[in-house]
Amino acid sequence: MLTRALIVVLVLLNISVALWWALRVEPATPEPTPPSGVATLQLAPVEPGHARLPDAPAALVDATTLTEPPSAPESPSVSAPAAPPRCVALGPFADPAAAATVQARLGGVLERMRAVEEQQAAGGSNARYRVLLPPAASREAAQETVQRIVAAGLGDYYIIAQGPEANAIALGQYRNREGAERRVTALRAAGFKPLLQGGGEATSTWWVQGALVAGQAANAARQRSGAAQQRSLDCARLR
Repeated sequence: MLTRALIVVLVLLNISVALWWALRVEPATPEPTPPSGVATLQLAPVEPGHARLPDAPAALVDATTLTEPPSAPESPSVSAPAAPPRCVALGPFADPAAAATVQARLGGVLERMRAVEEQQAAGGSNARYRVLLPPAASREAAQETVQRIVAAGLGDYYIIAQGPEANAIALGQYRNREGAERRVTALRAAGFKPLLQGGGEATSTWWVQGALVAGQAANAARQRSGAAQQRSLDCARLR
């Protein structure tokens, strides 16, 4: 009987110890004391009704997404420069009537047309063209004209001393007429009145000169005119 009572007491003691251990309160861990002279950080409580600030990374992402680079300005269109005018001479034709017929035929192909007489010297490739100033009244007058020629920057001249052309001023001799005409043009621009002469007996031919209408070709103009030859022409000569 005594043994049974001791066993009951021991069981009750064990149960009491187990309950005490399970229900015991752990002692609070003391907060570490900061060293002296160091400030502590305290979080302020969030009050209701205040909006929460967005996170910085999200704001940066939104700004990057919404901001678009400015478009490059369009460069102004530059129109192509107009093609320079082209001028031609078509011929030769036997007389002014034939040249006039060709002019009527070339309407719409050439503009600023004119018929020009040219003298073809006898002798073919051996022909020469001379440019000269008419004989002066005296040798002294011819020398004064020479001084004016030099002052104008022109060369290639001499005074003819005797013969029917005495005191005339020769200003060059040329194999082809185009070279002689360029010389005549330069002298006229300087204020002189030169003569153009062909060597030997000359025969007159006529040429139609004009500026090509925009979009027209020189070969088409020659075919329509029926001319045997076609020459390039300085458009300044048509003014």
